[in-house]
Formats: sequence, C-alpha cells, structure tokens
Amino acid sequence: MAAVITAARPKPEPRGHKRQSATGGRLWWLTLTPVAILVLLAIIGSWITPYSPTSVVGGTSIAPNLHFWFGTDSNGLDVFSRVLAATRVNMEIAWSVVALSTSGGVALGLLVGMNESSRGLVGILSRGLARLIDLIQAVPAVLIGLVLVAFYGGNLAVLIGAISIVLLPIQMRLVRVEVLRVRGEAYVDAARMAGMTEFELTVRTVLPNSTRAALENVSVIFALATILTAALGFLGVGLPPPTPEWGSMIATGASDAALGRWWSALFPTLALTLSVGAVSFSLHHALRRLHR
Repeated sequence: MAAVITAARPKPEPRGHKRQSATGGRLWWLTLTPVAILVLLAIIGSWITPYSPTSVVGGTSIAPNLHFWFGTDSNGLDVFSRVLAATRVNMEIAWSVVALSTSGGVALGLLVGMNESSRGLVGILSRGLARLIDLIQAVPAVLIGLVLVAFYGGNLAVLIGAISIVLLPIQMRLVRVEVLRVRGEAYVDAARMAGMTEFELTVRTVLPNSTRAALENVSVIFALATILTAALGFLGVGLPPPTPEWGSMIATGASDAALGRWWSALFPTLALTLSVGAVSFSLHHALRRLHR
C-alpha cells in the first residue's frame, strides 16, 4: 500500500495577535508622547509659570503649600516656576547637542572611514583625526567641559559647543565602523565599477547604509547631554545665575536638603530623571521601529 504523504498546513496565527500587531504598527508614534510633552513644556513653560523664575517672590525656604507648589529655595525663588522654566533651557541645550554631535559625527565618520586606508596626505590626515578622536574620548567628559567653559565663559553657545565636542566622538566611531563594513559590500564595488565617483559613492551608497547605528544612538546622546549640562551646572561652571537650570538648582538645594529642606533639590532632580528616562525610552523604541 502506497503511503500517502500530506503536507502539514501552517498553523493559522490567532486573530487577536494579528489585531495586536497591526495596532502596534499603526500606533508606534504614541511612544513619542513624552518627547512631545517635553517639547511643549519647553515652548510654553516660561509663559505659564505662576511666578517669575528669576525674581524673589517670597520668604526663603518655604515648604510646599497651596501658593508655592514646590516651595521656595534659600534665595526666595519659586521652585515650581524655576523647574518649569528650566525645561526650555535644558531641552534647548540637549537637542542642539544631539543635532551638532550627530551631524558632525556622521560627517567625520564618513571622512575617516572612506579615507583611513588611503595613501598620501588625505590618508595621513584621516588616521591622525581618528587618533585625535580616540584621545578626546579617553579624557573624562566633565573635565573637557570644565576646561572649555573656563576658557570661553559660561554662556549657552559655549555650553552647547563644549558638550557637542565631548559627545561627537561617540557618533563618529559608530559611523566609522559602519562605513568600514559597508565599503566591503559587493554592491559598493558594483557601483564603483559602474562609473560612480568617490563623492557620489559616498553620498548615494555609503551614507544611507552607515548612519543607522548613529541615529539609534540619539537617545543615548540626549541623555548624556542632559546629564553633562546638569553636572556642569552643579559644579558652578554652567549658565550664570539666576538662569533656571536643573543642575544649578540641585546644587543650590543640596545644602538645604542637609537641613531638612528637601524640596528645593528633590523637584529639579525628579525633573531631570524623568526627562532623561522618558525621552531616552521614547526615542530608542521609535527609532528602532522606524528601521524595521
């Protein structure tokens, strides 16, 4: 008797799972809600503060109450108004650093990765730039920031530039590694044999296939930029007082916390922690979803 062989039918996927996958695909943008909220607060925060964030509005070290929701600090400044106004300052610095360090890192990563093995002056400069970036990354980030701010002053432009220089090597190294990988792919050789110039090859073929890692790392750059800004402010070399900034507010409230006046340090610390955690989570998952 001839054996009858029947092909196994694939098990149908549960309808609920399909519906859940489709819904997750359509609603992936909801992961960007924390980013949208912070951007909105950065735009309108200084307009909706109940008191001036830079003027004395009451007695010193008043505990949280119905009039001062987060209390006042040792200088008589309203903590809630300063935390809200500081959102704009910290977000402006963080997003500017993300843009500068990522764009600069992509450009330098392409330059070094495409020319590192070349002979002549271009190859020497590319290898020298790679070693310089390694040297910068070997020095503690806060130390570089302290030196740059000490030389050029503590204003917004200097702070953004200093932190961008510190974080640029991270993005550059990611792009350089991807460029070295992409250069060995067959389609790159095929494009070169088809008559593409090195510039066209770099822009049209290597660039689109080498930036994924750097773009997915934007969440890390944002977190590091925010933390470094707060660290410099905490050390007293950030923006000049009474500019509202989370790090300087934590430094002001640290001595008060030792005396039991916990509110002036707690609320800017919570704002810093929540913003870093929420935005890092949102950007990480949104960018991974886009690259699927």
